[in-house]
Amino acid sequence: MSQKRRVWVIVVLVLAVLAFVGISTIPLLRSVVESNQPSAVSTPNAQPSLSTEQQDQLEEQAKGYELVLQREPQNQTALRGLLEAKLRLGDVEGAIAPLETLAELNPDQPEYGVLLAQAKEQTGDREGAAQAYRQILASQPGDINALKGLAALYIQQNRPEAAIGLLQETIKNAGQQNQTQPGRVDVSSVKLLLGEVYLSQQRFTETLTIYDELIEENPQDFRPVLAKALILRQQGKTEEAKPLFTTAVSLAPQEYKDQVKQLATLSEQPTPAPTASPDNNETPDFPEPLPEGDENP
Repeated sequence: MSQKRRVWVIVVLVLAVLAFVGISTIPLLRSVVESNQPSAVSTPNAQPSLSTEQQDQLEEQAKGYELVLQREPQNQTALRGLLEAKLRLGDVEGAIAPLETLAELNPDQPEYGVLLAQAKEQTGDREGAAQAYRQILASQPGDINALKGLAALYIQQNRPEAAIGLLQETIKNAGQQNQTQPGRVDVSSVKLLLGEVYLSQQRFTETLTIYDELIEENPQDFRPVLAKALILRQQGKTEEAKPLFTTAVSLAPQEYKDQVKQLATLSEQPTPAPTASPDNNETPDFPEPLPEGDENP
């Protein structure tokens, strides 16, 4: 396997581990829109795979909600209805206005802010997306969805040091934040994100250092153990990786054991050629989160 191909394989496999990072199950905007489309969204105006009748009904519903909002601009039932209709129609740009109002009316529910940031990013407004993430972090500095989204934006803009600085600063201030409100910042999850950023830049020494710190700080957390095992195996250090895989499987919660076993098995098999070339400057998407029990979007 060539060096470039090996690097790409490591990135892809370890990104899979970071799906366990502990992110809540709010739907990514992309997944909401794509569920109504025959293929991935390429532009905000891509046509949903709806029948003409369904599309007409949704457009009529949207008009009805807009009429209500003309009279009652803060009617949250109408705002949510309009948002759902716009997303089902594939109208991401049209979803921004109700999302902005919902985010403003519900500052204690950062899910709206995250969806707003995702919508702005998808329509090409990266600065607006970054501002939406920063607004969440100003009041909730440990919100892992906002941290993940803003770090990913920085990476896409070829600003990895900004992403690293964001996460390092969050970790640095975590002690004070958690004194004020216990559990406000999940340091382990933020460190996993930092490891992800290092990994995206092929900075393997820093990545492994982060995982070693996490393993020492919390020996019962399977995530850094599994991530380190995958990196070592792809680097050809199979014997070093084996006991880590065994440990990761034993530590993983019951609902994740099958996924952990699959990752361990997949890492032993030939990996298909990646769909994107590692020679380009694109950053692979961060993975979507795994379900977390009964937590609702």
